[in-house]
Amino acid sequence: MKIKILGTRGKLEASAPYHSLHSGLLVNNDLLLDLGEKEFLDYNPTHIFFTHLHSDHAFFVQPGQSVRIDIPMSAPETYRAPGIAIKKLTSHTKIGRYDIRPIPTVHSHELPSQAYLISGGGKRFLYTGDMLWIKKWYHRYFRDINLVITEASTIDPAGLIRRHEETGRSYGHAGIPRLVKLFSQFCGHLVLVHYGSWFYNDSRRAHRMIKDISRKNNVRLDAGYDNMELEI
Repeated sequence: MKIKILGTRGKLEASAPYHSLHSGLLVNNDLLLDLGEKEFLDYNPTHIFFTHLHSDHAFFVQPGQSVRIDIPMSAPETYRAPGIAIKKLTSHTKIGRYDIRPIPTVHSHELPSQAYLISGGGKRFLYTGDMLWIKKWYHRYFRDINLVITEASTIDPAGLIRRHEETGRSYGHAGIPRLVKLFSQFCGHLVLVHYGSWFYNDSRRAHRMIKDISRKNNVRLDAGYDNMELEI
């Protein structure tokens, strides 16, 4: 299974040439996970899956965008706008040669989000999108996965956590140490995407910190970049 990471920039101003594009992941030149940039449509995917409908994962939700997309699209919620029709997908499905299992995630208090466990050709990988946590009940699906691609909004072990005033529910982003601790139980290879400002402030130091977390957890932890290609 060939995977191409199209974009690794979080919701920040572009400041690094290898991290200038928003979220997108191409599987076998076929499936597209997230559509952070309009130009990703040039790959002509057969289906697009959204982790959630924030603008750095779905460019067209920004004001002033006008686009028509005739490719089948799925997300944790239904979404309709001129030229856009996204169907809700929250259960296991099969599309062509792929088995696709949405995994609910906690991220935003405004809208639902989910990771995707993609299986095909005897290989399996998980793409989380942005997340604070995944309920333990879903961890049973993570056994024997070959690769995890997860977010890197913050390297702070405490994460970026907020609490909604009305509901009292937590939302936000988990720190990289917590994500590595979770996923290294199931997988020996993790790749980081969706970087926050901590990564750009001092990139050399950031890479050293990533290597240190990798060593401490006895796991391969790679810093993803725009147009990075992987094969599992």
